[in-house]
Amino acid sequence: MDYEYAPLRLPSNVDRPTAAAQLTIQAEFSGWELARVQLFADGSRKVMLRRPVRPTPLPNLSY
Repeated sequence: MDYEYAPLRLPSNVDRPTAAAQLTIQAEFSGWELARVQLFADGSRKVMLRRPVRPTPLPNLSY
């Protein structure tokens, strides 16, 4: 299955419950899922979201 990815950077002043709420909203309304989280020494997070690539429908061909 092919995925499209969206990187997201969360600053250090965003606490864990707030980050979880933001990611939950993205997952519920846009179909994203959490692929990876990287925590840095300064407290910021690099989050990688992914979702399956939806095939583009063929145009309606009528003659």
